[in-house]
Order: sequence, then C-alpha cells, then structure tokens
Amino acid sequence: MSAYYNDFIERYPDLKDSVTVRKAFEIAERQHSQMKRKSGEPYIIHPIAVAKVVADLGMDENTIAAALLHDVVEDTDYTLEDVEREFNREVMKLVDGVTKLSRLNRSREEQEAETVRKLLLASNSNVRVIIIKLADRLHNMNTMEYQSGPKQIEKATETLSIYVPLAQRLGMTKMARELEDLSFRYTNPKEYFAIVAKLESTQTTRNNYIENIQESVSAALEKAGIKGRVDGRLKNIYSIYRKMKEQDKDFDGLYDIVALRIIVKEVMECYLSLGTVHLNWKPIPDRFKDYIAVPKQNMYQSLHTTVLGEDGIPFEVQIRTEEMHRTAEYGIAAHWKYKEGQDTEDTLDNKLDWLRNIVEWQTELSDSREFMETLTTDITSDNVYVFTPKGDVKDFIKGSTPLDFAYSIHSDIGNRCMGARVNGKLVPLNYELKTGDIVEIIPSPSRKGPSRDWLKFVHTALARNKINLWFRKELKEENIEKGRDIIQEAAKANGYTVDELLSEDALKPLFERYSLVSVEDMLASFGYGGLPQNQIITRLLYQARINRERISEGRDVIAKDPALRDLPVRLAKCCSPIPGDDITGYLTQGRGITVHRKDCKNFRNSRDFSEDRIVEVSWAADKAQKYPVEIQITGEDRIGMLADVSKLLSQKDISINLVNARVNRDGEACFLNIKMDVISLDELNGIMSEIAGIDGVSGVSRISS
Repeated sequence: MSAYYNDFIERYPDLKDSVTVRKAFEIAERQHSQMKRKSGEPYIIHPIAVAKVVADLGMDENTIAAALLHDVVEDTDYTLEDVEREFNREVMKLVDGVTKLSRLNRSREEQEAETVRKLLLASNSNVRVIIIKLADRLHNMNTMEYQSGPKQIEKATETLSIYVPLAQRLGMTKMARELEDLSFRYTNPKEYFAIVAKLESTQTTRNNYIENIQESVSAALEKAGIKGRVDGRLKNIYSIYRKMKEQDKDFDGLYDIVALRIIVKEVMECYLSLGTVHLNWKPIPDRFKDYIAVPKQNMYQSLHTTVLGEDGIPFEVQIRTEEMHRTAEYGIAAHWKYKEGQDTEDTLDNKLDWLRNIVEWQTELSDSREFMETLTTDITSDNVYVFTPKGDVKDFIKGSTPLDFAYSIHSDIGNRCMGARVNGKLVPLNYELKTGDIVEIIPSPSRKGPSRDWLKFVHTALARNKINLWFRKELKEENIEKGRDIIQEAAKANGYTVDELLSEDALKPLFERYSLVSVEDMLASFGYGGLPQNQIITRLLYQARINRERISEGRDVIAKDPALRDLPVRLAKCCSPIPGDDITGYLTQGRGITVHRKDCKNFRNSRDFSEDRIVEVSWAADKAQKYPVEIQITGEDRIGMLADVSKLLSQKDISINLVNARVNRDGEACFLNIKMDVISLDELNGIMSEIAGIDGVSGVSRISS
C-alpha cells in the first residue's frame, strides 16, 4: 500500500485490519491519481484529511470509508452503483448524501440551496452524513488560502451562516469554534488580525492571569473536599469579536474572555463546586444558567456562572462531569466515540428532533431562496426553553408563541387551539414565550382549522407550514380557481391563450423541478402562494413565445406529398433543425408534422416512432427566417471570455436568447452554453469557426436538448 495509507494506519492502529478502510484508500487514490488541488498538492490529500477528522471523532469504519470516497462520484467516473457494489449500501448512502447536485440549468444559489436540502434529507436518515460534510468543510476552510478572494468570501460566509450553526446544533462546539475562526479570517480579515495581534501582545500577562485563577479555584475545591480538575481557556477569536460588538467595547475594555472549566466525576459534585465558587467569588446576577437540569437541544449539559475575581475582573466558570465534557466537545459524535457498544444511532432520535422538524417543513418549500432564508433563521436564532404541564422541556427559536408550541405537539392540537395558559394565566396567542414558561394549550371542541391571521405571528417554520398545509388541503378547489385566474391574467396581458402557456414543453421541466404531479396541483400551489409565481410565469411566457416561433418557422418546410401540405408543421425541440440540415418529418395525429434532423438521436433511437408515419420534407425557398440553435463553448476559465464571445456575436448581428456558464470543480475550465438565432447551417458553421479562434477556446459544438 501507499505511504499515505501506512501513515494513516500508524495514526489509527485499530483500523489496521479493516478491509473496508483499506479498499476505500485504494479506490480513492486510484480515482484521484491525476487530480491536484489549488495548492498543487495531490488531490488525495483532501479526502485523507477528511477521513482523519472523522476518525478523530471516533466514527465507525463505514463512515471513514465514505469520507475517503466522498468526492469520487462528484469528480470522477466512479458511480454510486460502483460504491454499493464494492462496499455496501450504507457507504453508498453516506457518499450520496454529501455529493453535490449538478448545476445544470440552475443558478449557483439554487444549486447550493438544493445541495443543502439534499444533505439535510440524507442526514435525517443518517446523521453521519452531516458529520462527513462538516469534516469536509473544515479541511477546505483550512486550505482556503489557495482560493481566489471572491471564493474565499463566498465559502466563509456560507460556513458561518449554515455549517457553523449545524455543528452547534449537533453539539460539536470544538469544530464549530474552529469553523468560526477560519471563516472570520476571510469575512472580516481586518478585525480578525487585529484581535490576533492583541492576543499575541498580551499572551504572557493573560497566561499568568489564567494560571492564578486556576490555582485559586483548585485550592478552593480541594479545601471543600471536591476532587476535580480545573482547565482555563481563552474564548475563540470570533467569540471575542461578537462580545466586542454586543458590549460595544474595544479589545482592551473586554474582560470576560477567559473561561474556566471545572471537570468532576458526579453530577452532585457539579452543584457542590458551584456552591464553592459562589462562596469564594461574588456571582454576577443574571449570569447563572443550569444546563444540567435543562439541557440544550444539542445535548449540551453544564453549569454556567460568571463571578468577579479578586481584582474585580469577571471570569466565567463552566462546571460539568467528564461525560458532559465529552458531549460538549464532540456532540452527537461522542455517541460513537464513547458509546461502548450500547448506544446506537436509533437511540439518538429524541436528540435530533430539530433535524426532523427541518425535514418536515422543508418539503413544503419549493423556492430555493425561501428555503435558505427559513433554514438560516431556524438554525441561527437564539433559543428559549419552556416546559409542558408534565415538566418536559421543549425549545423554540426566540419570538415563538403558544401556537408554535401547539403545532410542535401535533397538527391537530395546533389547528384546534383556541387559547393558552402560561404559568397558570391566560395569555393571547401572540404572546412571546420566555425561558422557564410553563405552557398549556386549550383546544376547542368545535374548531376545525386555523385562522389565516395566525400566519402573522407564528414564528417557527414548522407551525407556518402546517397552517399552510391545512389551507392547501381544505381549500384546494378555491386555490385552483385562484391559480387559474392568475394564469388567465398573465396570458391575456401578454397576448397568449391559457393553453399556450400550459403547453407540455413548458410544464414538464416545471413539474420535475417543483415535484408537481398535475396542472391542478400547480394551479392550487399558485392559489395559496406556494410557488414563485413571477419566475414560473416568466418561464411559461418564454416557452409560449418559442412554441409560436417554431410553428411559424415550420412553414419554411414543405411536405413532398401535396396531400399533407395543409397540415401544421413544427420544428422538433429535441434537435432544433435549421436550413441546411438534412431533415425528415413525422406525422403526429392531432399535431401535424414534426420536423427532425435526420441525425436526431431521439428520433433514430425511439421505439415510439412508426415507419409508416415518416414523411419526406424539404426546406422551402430561403426567406432569411431565423431559427433557434444552441452551442456549447469549452475553454479556460479566464476573465473576459464571455465578453469576447458576446462581442463577436453582436458584430454578426446574432440575437442571444440565453447564456448558461459554469466551471468545473478545479476551476481550470469553463463551459458556455449559448442559445441564439441563426438563418442557416452555413451561418452557424461560420460563427462556430470564428468562436473557435477566440483566445482560450478549446472547442465549440452544437448541442441538442
């Protein structure tokens, strides 16, 4: 085996006999053998680094194998079927969960949103998918210096808004802190390096201060007969920055940037330690939190208090057991690293309610932008912790109301809610819940459904989507009529019929993208506002225009049989024939003649085409009619490439209908798909020849849909 594998096994000797890990190494090295990172290093360095992070978290061999293979499906010709055949279905599912979706016909923002959506769906079935993704992001952020400035800012911003909160929700605070600092370095380098410089200049003084506090607290615990260790740590750079902003102070005016941890064996010793600290140092009011009695949603447990030191400088003390400390550092991953055989993924369900809630509400959001906005709100908002009448703890994002509480219990409880008691007193349904509230929902025996006004003050995506779901189901016919009115108005305003807007060509891609099953389904979604109306209507109008042009253009094609010349003629969308192409016609009942290029793959390969319906056709006299065509340009990813192509087409008086640009993963090649109008094959060939001569272009080809 390679030196990489030997180094890995030397670091993790328990994996020496793992056939799964060994095979994953072999395949990853072979598939990535010709690839390099931006740094110039062999690409295999990255999946190995991800596997090391995962192994350090104590994950099992299937997860480590998936970490090694996490990029092969996305970047090479190795398929998910290959993964399942060589390993097992579990490894395949893990790899699939972290594989990005194709960017075909999607903007960068839409592609990223759908990739995150896919990641969350996969993680709901197996939370290890997120753990691999976080490890992947951690190594990428550690090597972000080799990326361009815009890419650094883009990835760092995404990390702070999505992946840091996800790590925190999983209780993986150690990784979250690392990701925060790495991202902060690129989103705000001026502030980052200013704080780093301050920390370096005050390091000796600060270390002496921490040592003195540690010694004092250790002595107080020993005097009280409490056995435990005291660790001192400096808060991470991004946390210091947030405190500076929250307290409106500069670095020199910030004192509580030091935190002490008291680690003991038993829970009772946590409370005895708290009493000892409060007896020796004056506690600051309103700075005490008991996360042992009321754990955070991410399983975090600890006692927090802030006290005044002998010099009047405050410092924070966190008190927890060894087990709590492991969970605080590793979060959900601690249940693999320290489970000792008894704790499996199935027993973690109650600790991942937040993830199931996200998966539940996200299925109701078809718009990518709305999905990302709702997700970031839900995972980054501050939480409040409230109690059921039986004493169970439930947590909500700040600003939540009794209605959010009701819908978190059950849809029927929410729909029939007519009032609520908080701490024994009646409150309005728009009351803002506070930590410590005891909430009791009062259901109505006669109420059947929610009020639309509730949407104005429910705060969680779960409640909002359950209310919308009720209206969609109960008022479907009304919503269909509203949706039909919207389509009719759009058609009339733009000079089309409803049938033209709802053509098969227009609806098929929309149905696939938004998971619709019928026209009524789409109209109902329009009626209740569940789809991005402007985007969809724009797409319907565009396709209606194209269809009209095709019908008109088809008159330039003549059937050889005079008996067929009165039939409508249309140019096939799949191959977009233009004058000069060898063409053939196909007689379709009710639709006239559809004209294909003779080399059209769909026409040649389909079993649905009957020989007795093929008719001879030819191009009519040249009328200088323009026809839509699409080409793909391959070249190096350089600034100005698109501008050069656009300038050439403009000089040729060529109308551009659509441009779709993308780059491959390593950023070394770009692909430009351009839809434009041309008069003939000769004109197209001439244009393609001139484009091929542009600096950096390596290939130009005509493509079919």
